[in-house]
Amino acid sequence: MLIIYGIPACNTMKKAFDYLNEKGIPFTFHNYKKSGIDADQLSYFIEQLGEDTVLNKQGSTYRQLNDAEKANLDTFTFLQEKTSAIKRPIFVLNNRCFAGFKPEELDVWLTN
Repeated sequence: MLIIYGIPACNTMKKAFDYLNEKGIPFTFHNYKKSGIDADQLSYFIEQLGEDTVLNKQGSTYRQLNDAEKANLDTFTFLQEKTSAIKRPIFVLNNRCFAGFKPEELDVWLTN
């Protein structure tokens, strides 16, 4: 079963939910705000997607850090504590991961 990771208030997440529902693709939702993220799952995301992809540098959570904090950032600990800084959404299916919401790329990923 497809699992989608993120936070419900995110506009990109809402687009992803609508996309999956319109296509009739069943999924479960892992809400970081309610459930957090365990170390193994976060490690898996970083291993599969890379730290630069998993850390959402465009979001306000990261941008609020000052330059010194960014320079000395322990990304793993930061993402565990500030799950809103994790790229959204992250899709997991059959031990494969896909980050972000790009419908054309997601279509290809879902069919492979």
